[in-house]
Amino acid sequence: MNNKQITLIKTGIFLLALTPFSLLLLRGWSNELGANPIETITNTTGIWILRFLVITLAITPLRRLTGQAILIRFRRMMGLFTFFYASLHFLTYVWLDQYFDWPFIVEDIAEHPYIIVGFTTFLILLSLAVTSPRFMIRKMGKNWKNLHRLVYLAAFLGTTHFIWQVKSDIREPLLYFALFSVLMLLRIPAIQRKTPQFTGWFRSVKA
Repeated sequence: MNNKQITLIKTGIFLLALTPFSLLLLRGWSNELGANPIETITNTTGIWILRFLVITLAITPLRRLTGQAILIRFRRMMGLFTFFYASLHFLTYVWLDQYFDWPFIVEDIAEHPYIIVGFTTFLILLSLAVTSPRFMIRKMGKNWKNLHRLVYLAAFLGTTHFIWQVKSDIREPLLYFALFSVLMLLRIPAIQRKTPQFTGWFRSVKA
């Protein structure tokens, strides 16, 4: 696959990743966000944070299983879209919900554990996004990899935040918890050695 093809694929993925945001804008423009628009925006952006986290964390195991090294070229974009939707989620809270009332926001965060967990998740994702450029990778050296391992902490904190939010039916957040658990287990060397690889099958399909 040449660079032109990769660029085309990246462009397509970029546009697809913007679709949830575009649909929210369209629904807002058409006044179709429901009886509680802020809740709709909060829930939608929150779900897409977890979905993009799953996609981001699945890329490395998929590359290892399939032998398709090209998959790594799309990981950074998926990670940045995770942060993009996290930023929308955060802005919905501080802007649309709290109108930038910082004293009340600080008090609200201090009094509600689920907000503390969500805010911590956002700070982790912020640190990962800021250090994602190549020059930061070179500058940080080994510390870069150590920092970016926090993405798993962000995944589990985000899921915990989700569980606290839904309160009753926790099946969906538990599904994400299970997915993140599997993806983390696939990082363990002992499990990697026992995991079958399908590189030969993918080569035959490509041929």
